[in-house]
Amino acid sequence: MENMKEIDVLKVEDVNDKLEKIHNDIKRLMEKSNEEYLELMLKDLKKDFTSSIITYMKDDAEANLEKNMEQCKMKGSCKDVFIEFLGTNADLLKSDKVSKSLIKEKHEELDNKRKNAPYNKCETCFSEVRSLFNKQLNLIHSNQIYENCQEEKPKISAITEEKMVKNVLEPLSNKQRLQILKAMANKTQTFSALSELTGLRGGNLLFHIQKLQETNLIIQRHERGDYMITKKGFNLLLLLADFQRLI
Repeated sequence: MENMKEIDVLKVEDVNDKLEKIHNDIKRLMEKSNEEYLELMLKDLKKDFTSSIITYMKDDAEANLEKNMEQCKMKGSCKDVFIEFLGTNADLLKSDKVSKSLIKEKHEELDNKRKNAPYNKCETCFSEVRSLFNKQLNLIHSNQIYENCQEEKPKISAITEEKMVKNVLEPLSNKQRLQILKAMANKTQTFSALSELTGLRGGNLLFHIQKLQETNLIIQRHERGDYMITKKGFNLLLLLADFQRLI
């Protein structure tokens, strides 16, 4: 009789072990499914984010050209050429990689346009176009799509303390600034919405927004427009979310 009880106990333990294994298998499957879903979601988010950046770049270029070419008598013909040139550059963000040779070709293209310009006064307009072009290149560079295959992975000894503190650690060391950055992870935000979120008003809120703008973590779509996160800002949030698991 005692032997029968022992057998029953063993059977129950076997069943429990099998159930535990099944439970673990289901859990792993769910975790894998969640990871795949997260990857798809991040891809879609990246696509939407890139489209927003490109729209911003094109709108910004057109608005600045309209403003700074206002007195130019060649505005009617030149503006469309400049907008096409800058619009093509903005579309480079759709690429996974942009070669240095292509960037060089873009510089040469702009130089050739300047050489063929009819008037000396054209330098004013071309200076504005160069400024906008460099601004676009900075955004492309911040999205890390420059060709960089031959570079080694950065080492800890290569960390520049002053640059890291100024551009990463200091901007993120404030609670309200981190709130602002998190709020922009999925959508753009207005000044009033950020004020309600952080409890900050006027100049106090503007101070923190400018800190994030100065370090290229967020941008403003246009003057008095909504604020949106940059890829640099979004990547920093992902790093923080991942690092938080270690705390």
